[in-house]
Amino acid sequence: MATLKQIRQRIRAAKNIQQITKAMKLVAAARLKKATDRVLEARPYADKLKDIMTSMSASGTLPSHPLLTKREVQNVLVIVLTSDRGLAGAFNTSILRRATDFFKSLEGKPMHMIAYGKKANQFFGKRGYSIVDSYSAPSAGAQLSDAVAITRKAREMFESGEVDAVYVVYSKFISAIRQIPQTVQLLPIEAPEGEETAASGEVEFEPSADVVLNTLLPRYFQTLVWQAMLESTASEFGARMSAMTAATDNAGKMIHTLTLKANRERQAAITKEILEVVGGAEALN
Repeated sequence: MATLKQIRQRIRAAKNIQQITKAMKLVAAARLKKATDRVLEARPYADKLKDIMTSMSASGTLPSHPLLTKREVQNVLVIVLTSDRGLAGAFNTSILRRATDFFKSLEGKPMHMIAYGKKANQFFGKRGYSIVDSYSAPSAGAQLSDAVAITRKAREMFESGEVDAVYVVYSKFISAIRQIPQTVQLLPIEAPEGEETAASGEVEFEPSADVVLNTLLPRYFQTLVWQAMLESTASEFGARMSAMTAATDNAGKMIHTLTLKANRERQAAITKEILEVVGGAEALN
C-alpha cells in the first residue's frame, strides 16, 4: 500500500504531466489553425483543376501524354504520408494500417514506396519494404519543396516505366476529432468520376492541345500530391490536439483521485496519533 509520501510524489508527477500536455495542446491548436487555413485555401484551386480535367476529358480530343498512359499494372509506387513524432492518437497507426491493407491487396505485385515522415520509414523499413526515397516531416507542417521533390521522383519512375501506377495513402482532414485514412490513385491521371462535365462538345486548345497538356498535367499531379500533404498535416495536428486534450483530462482525474486518497491517508495518520496520545494519557492515569 502506498504511503502518504508516495501519493504526494504521484500527485506532483501528474501535475507536471498535466502542464506538459496543456502546453502541447496549445501548440497543436495554434498549428492546426494555420494548417486548416492552408487546406481551405488550397482546396478551391485543386477543385478547379479537377473541373478543367473533367471538361478536357469530356471533349474526347486529348492527345497522348506520358502521365495519361495506361498499361497493365505490374509495379506500383505508393506514397505514404505520416509524421515524424507520435503523441497524435491513432493518426499514424491508422495510416500505416491502411497502407498495409493496400499492400496486401496488390497480391504480391512488386511495390515501391516513398515514405514521408519517420513513422512510415521506420515501420516499413524494419519489414523489408522497398523504400526508394524518404523525407522527414517538419514539425511545423508540410513544405512545398518536399511536394515538388516527391512529385518529380514519382513522375520519373512512372514515365520511365519503372512503375505502372502511383498511389498516395494519407489522412483526409474532416475536423479536429475526425480524420479519414484514404488511398487515392495519382497516376495514370484519370478524369474525376461521378461528376457532371462542365463542358459539352469539342474544346478548343490555345495555342495547342500538346502545350496545354504539357503545362496542365504536371501541375495537376503536383497539386494532388500537395493537397494530400496539406490534408495530412491538418489531420496530424487535429489528432494531436485531441490526444493532448484527453491526456490533460486524464491527468486531472488522476490528480483528483490521488488528492482524495492523500487526504484519507493524512486523516488516518492524524487519528492514529490522537489515539496514541489518548491511550498514553490513560495509561499514566
